[in-house]
Amino acid sequence: MSDNIQTVTVLSKTTWTPTLFSFTVSRPDSFKFTAGQFVRLGVNPSQLKYYQQIEANDDTSDTALNEDIFRAYSIVSSPFDEVIEFFSIVIPDGAFTSQLQHLQVGDELLLNTMPFGFLTLARYQKPMPKDLWLLATGTGLAPFLSMLQDLKTWEDYEHIVLAYSARSTQELAYVDKIKSLQEDFGTLVDNPAKLIFIPIVTREPVDGALSERLPKLLLEGTLEKQAGIALDIDTTHVMLCGNPEMVDDTKEALKSLGLVMNRRGEGNIAVENYW
Repeated sequence: MSDNIQTVTVLSKTTWTPTLFSFTVSRPDSFKFTAGQFVRLGVNPSQLKYYQQIEANDDTSDTALNEDIFRAYSIVSSPFDEVIEFFSIVIPDGAFTSQLQHLQVGDELLLNTMPFGFLTLARYQKPMPKDLWLLATGTGLAPFLSMLQDLKTWEDYEHIVLAYSARSTQELAYVDKIKSLQEDFGTLVDNPAKLIFIPIVTREPVDGALSERLPKLLLEGTLEKQAGIALDIDTTHVMLCGNPEMVDDTKEALKSLGLVMNRRGEGNIAVENYW
């Protein structure tokens, strides 16, 4: 096993919907990361309690693979938390998530302690920080929650717009946590950013939520109107994370509005492509 691979223990699990769940694991002392980064997380299905219980009951109808499977996962928790939190979707035929859905407290996973990814606020050298727009669908919310639990984010910006899109109200996870972020973190710094949370639910009508896809909301000006601030090439940082189709379409919508991709530290738009 690589020196970078460490065993971590599942400490808690939260089920949001039949296909969405979060979980926390123990954090190795040496593990460090920057808010917005992701790691490679591993599971050996045969070691999960779920399958061991099946085996103990002599049920051979659902046998487990005995091999380590790794996938990339963005981190939900703050770089300063004592535990590491992840947000996962269940893909029925997915080799990894179809196993991970059976997680129980006490199960052991494998963590590659080398963090990856450049969806971090340090990538922005120009324009200087003023307005930060975080646009997410589904589990793409994870890196943004990590950033919003880092005090530097609250110190560096004047406005933070978090637009979070899901298909149903049930799938709009972490809403209570989002609503408490301003008080929990903004109050800890002088002159904190103002957080503007814009929930979006696309497949059912919900009071207080927008209902169209992010690209359309951008092109029609609805998102700017709801936020009360404008997207400006000279003052705006925009980060996208979520399903690849959303990321591609939203990126093109932003470019059509005059914003540019961030390259070598300059530009407005940053995306993460680890799916």
